[in-house]
Amino acid sequence: MKKINLSFIALLGFMFLLNSCTDDLNVVPEDDDVFLSEDFFNQPDAYKKGLAGVYGNFSLTGAAGPGSSFLEGIDAGTSQYGRCLWYMENLTTDEVIWSYENDPGTKELQRNTWTAQNPVILGMYSRAMAEVAFVNEYLRQTTPEKLNSRGVTDATTLSEIELYRNEVKVLRSLAYYHLMDLFGKATFVTENDPPGFAGPQYDRNQLFNFIEEELTEVIPNLKAARTNEYGRVDQAVAKMILAKIYLNAEVYIGTNRYSDCATLCTEIIGSGYTLNSNYLNNFKADNNNSSEMIFTFQSDGITTQNYGPTTVMINGQVGSIEQNGTGLGVSSGGWGGALRLRKQFVQKFEGADFNTDSRKTIISGPRNIDISDIANRDQGYILAKYSNVTSTGGLGSSTTFVNTDFPLFRLADVYLMYAECAVRGASSASLTQALDYVNDLRERANSGSTIANIDSSDLTLDFIIDERARELHWESHRRQDLIRFNKYTGGSYNWAWKGNGSNGISISNNLKLFPIPSASLAANPNLTQNPGY
Repeated sequence: MKKINLSFIALLGFMFLLNSCTDDLNVVPEDDDVFLSEDFFNQPDAYKKGLAGVYGNFSLTGAAGPGSSFLEGIDAGTSQYGRCLWYMENLTTDEVIWSYENDPGTKELQRNTWTAQNPVILGMYSRAMAEVAFVNEYLRQTTPEKLNSRGVTDATTLSEIELYRNEVKVLRSLAYYHLMDLFGKATFVTENDPPGFAGPQYDRNQLFNFIEEELTEVIPNLKAARTNEYGRVDQAVAKMILAKIYLNAEVYIGTNRYSDCATLCTEIIGSGYTLNSNYLNNFKADNNNSSEMIFTFQSDGITTQNYGPTTVMINGQVGSIEQNGTGLGVSSGGWGGALRLRKQFVQKFEGADFNTDSRKTIISGPRNIDISDIANRDQGYILAKYSNVTSTGGLGSSTTFVNTDFPLFRLADVYLMYAECAVRGASSASLTQALDYVNDLRERANSGSTIANIDSSDLTLDFIIDERARELHWESHRRQDLIRFNKYTGGSYNWAWKGNGSNGISISNNLKLFPIPSASLAANPNLTQNPGY
C-alpha cells in the first residue's frame, strides 16, 4: 500500500464540523457530534491529526466509506472535490464525453446547458466552502491563547503548529482560487469571524486580492520546495497558486500580470523539480514518486477509497469494445465505456509529429471518431493516459479504487505557463527560454528524440493552447485555458456537443462562469446569482 503521509485513517473523526460552523459551509453536516472538543486536543498528535483532516477534504467525502458524505443531502459521488473539479474543467470542454447521462448533473455539464440546480455544481461549491470552514476552525483552535490554555508550551510543538497554520492558509487560498475561477464570487469567511457567521459575498477582485495577500504573507514561513512530507504544502505549491491567478488575471480582474506569472514560474522551475523521463509515469499508481509533481490530491485503493477523479478516469477509460481494464489495473470491464474522446481533441494529435509521441494514448480500433449518439459507447475513441499500474508493472491495492494520485500541479504545466507568458510579451520571460521548455516536453514525449521539436516561428498562442491540450489533457485545466484564449464561449471554436449541438454550436458568454447553486443562495442571503442564470 502506498504511504499516505498524513495518516488519513486517523483523520476521519475530524471530518465533522461543529454545528456552529454550518454557515461557513452553507450546508449541514449529517453528524452533529462535537469533535473539536478539549478531548480531541488531548489526543497524542492531535494537531497533526487535525491538519490531516483539513487536507483530507480534498480526497475523502465522509467517514463511512466511499459512498458516504458529511454534507447533508449531497451525494458522495457528486461532491468529491477532485471529481467535481474535473467534471467542471474537462467534461464541459472539447476533451471528453461521459456515456451515462442519467448520472445526475453530467448531461447538462457536457452539453453546456447547466442550471443553478445542477448537483455537481452544488457539490463543488459546497466542498470548496467546506474546505474554507475546516481551515477557519483549525485556525481558531490553534491560536496562541488556545494553545496556552491547554498547556501547550513546548517550543518545538509550537513551531510545528505554526507551520501547520501556514499550510492550511494555503489550502484555503486553493479553495478560494477554485471558487473564484469557477463561480467568480463566493461567501467570504475567515478565522476572525465567529462560527455560524453568514459571510459577505466577495467578487473576483476581492478574492484575487485576498489570495494574493495571504499567499505572499505565508510563503516565507513555509518549507522550501520539496522539503516537506509528500502531499503537504510547501513554498512551490503556494507560488503555483499565485502563478495561476496571475496567468488568468486578465480574465479575473482585467489586468495583465503575465510578467509576475513568469517570475514565479522561473522560481518554481529553479526549486529542484525535474521532468520525469517517462511521461506516463506521472499518471501511474506510484506517481507519488515522480520528480515532476508539485501538488496532488492523494489516492490509495485501501486507505482513501473514494470516487475521485483518478478512480473515475481509470475505470472510465476501459472501452466497451476493448475491455482493456486489466492492462489499466482495474477490472477487465471497468465502467463499461464511460469515457470517450471528442473528435476535436483527437485531431490535435494528427500528423507525423505525433507518430511516436508518448502523450498520444488514444485508442481508435474499429471505432468511429464521431459521436453522433452519446449513449452509444462504441462511438468515439478512448484514452489510456491514467493507470492503476506502477512504473515497474505492479498493480494497485484495489481493482476498483486506484492508487494513482491526481496531478493538480506538475512541472510540465509550469514550462507551458512560462512559454505562454513569453509569447504574450512578459518582460520577465525569454522567448528563447520558452522555446527550450516546449522542446524539452516534446523531446520527453519522443524518448529524447528531437524529431518533433519546433522552431521559434511555431511558438504562437494557437500552438500553445493546442500544446497545453496535448500535454495536460484530463488534468483540470482545459476550461480555464479555453476561456483565457477566448475559445470557450461564442462560436469561433466549436466541438462535438458544445451547446447541445452534435457538431457544436455557439454558447453565450455567461457560461464562462457557473451559477451559484440555488441551495447556496438560500443558505446565505448575502449571495447573489451570476448574470444569465
